[in-house]
This record gives sequence, C-alpha cells and structure tokens, in this order.
Amino acid sequence: MSKKPQTIAQFFKQFPDDETCLNHLFEIRFGQGFECPSCERPSKWFRIKAERAYSCQWCGHHLHPTVGTPFQQTRTPLQMWFYAIFLFTTTRNGVAAKELERQLGVTYKTAWRMAHLIREHMADVDGEDPIGGAFKTVEIDETYVGGVAKGKGTGYKANKTAIMGMMERNGDIVTKVIPNRKRSTLEGHIFANVKPHTEIHTDEFISYSDLGDFKGYWHKTVNHSAGEYVRGHVSTNGVEGFWSQLKRSINGTHIHVSGKHLWKYAKEAEYRFNRRDCAETMLSELLGTFGPLPERRG
Repeated sequence: MSKKPQTIAQFFKQFPDDETCLNHLFEIRFGQGFECPSCERPSKWFRIKAERAYSCQWCGHHLHPTVGTPFQQTRTPLQMWFYAIFLFTTTRNGVAAKELERQLGVTYKTAWRMAHLIREHMADVDGEDPIGGAFKTVEIDETYVGGVAKGKGTGYKANKTAIMGMMERNGDIVTKVIPNRKRSTLEGHIFANVKPHTEIHTDEFISYSDLGDFKGYWHKTVNHSAGEYVRGHVSTNGVEGFWSQLKRSINGTHIHVSGKHLWKYAKEAEYRFNRRDCAETMLSELLGTFGPLPERRG
C-alpha cells in the first residue's frame, strides 16, 4: 500500500524559507567535501550571502546549486518554486497557470513559464527507458488532442494534434506527439521505445499491419471497427484509459493546449501515471533529481 503524499503543513515545515531550499539543492547536488572543479581538492563550502552560491575554502571557486535546474534563471523565490512543484505532485489533473498565479501571487507570465519548466523537468526525470521485452505485453494506440473543429465540412481531425501511447501492461507508459500516423512514423517510435520479443496489442489500423515476427515482435489485434474491444487477453483498454485521463486533465484544468506544447502536458501525465503506486515519492524525486554536475578537470 502506497503512503499518502506530504501535506501542506509538512511541506512548509521542511522548506520554511529560501535559505533552506538553496541548502537542500546544495546538499543533494554537492554536499560538504565535494571536490572543487577548479582546484580539484575536497573542500568545505561557505555560503555566499550576496548570491545563490557557495565558495571553495581553498581557491574561492563558486558553486551555484541552481545551475542545471528549472530555477537557474529566475528571480522568483526558491520556496515558491518548491511549492509549485509540490502542487504538481498532489493533484491528479495537473495545475493551471492561473492557479499558480493565484496561489503564488506572481504574474500570469511568470506562472505560465514556471508551469512549463516544471513539466519539462518531470519529463527529464521520467526518462526514456524502453519498455516491454520477452514475456511482456505492450498496448499501443494513438489519439487526437486539440481544439474544436469549426466550419462546414471540417473534419474531426482538424486543429488537432496526434499523439501515440505505448503502455506496458501493469507497467509504464511512453507518449510521443507525432506528425502523422504513417507506418514509418509509428514503427520508428515502436522500434525506439519497445524492446524486441514483446507481445504488442493494437487495433487493426493498417500502419501496424507489418509488425510481427519479421520485425521482432508478437503482434495481436482487436477489431474496433467491428465493435471488438477485448479478445481473450488481447486489448488496448489500458492505453485508452490513459487517453481518457489525459483529456480530462486538459479539458477540465487547462481548457485548451496548443499542439506546440502538448508533449509537455502528455509527459506530465506520463510521469504521474508511472508513479501511480508511489505518489508519495514524487516530491522528493523532483526536488532531488537534476542535470549533470559541473565537469571536473582531467
């Protein structure tokens, strides 16, 4: 049984001010005794009050804990950033920029930028590890997300963006915004994200028809056009359920998202789905996993 996520009171007890937040970043990325990238000596690091930095005891080289994080180029207090991330980990349907604007007291432009950088960070932390493998099943499907089509004769797909999902049964999902549903496009993403010897379940869309033994997979289908959604253990119900959750989040929280930024909203939903059984770890993971540390000489 998973534990409950941290409460607001617990959050502010852990991160009562900006100084605590900066020290947290320093400790999880460097820590006392970290070898100085300049003089290459294990050092005691001293806080520089005039900036978000620490100084080497030997040569005075500065370390900036926010470099390589979403907080690198910002004047917004770190505690606000941490709290915004906290909000993203305690909601099922995402956080709108207007909600951040209200709760943080920042401008809408600042809130919008913060939200998108947090989504990009969630995507980075989630990673791109391939799914599936021998004796495993991956469901694959595509859907369209976007604005309402307008005008006489306008098709359902107008003003919408295609997105592809690959979900390991009882495991993780990988999403990819795609320019089209051609065979080469879909197969390219499958080869890059689904391990060989996986049993793949799809509908009977023609772009999937060539998957099988010669492509290194076991391919089984359900015929949606004939009203078939389950045949024995074969179905795409899992990935279709994810689409429903993604669209509820977009329609209920954000109202509309552009095709340009859709991948970020999909990756946010992907990150949250992939941690559905350990939601209590999301905050510590997002506040403890960042880009590479500064390179050392030699």
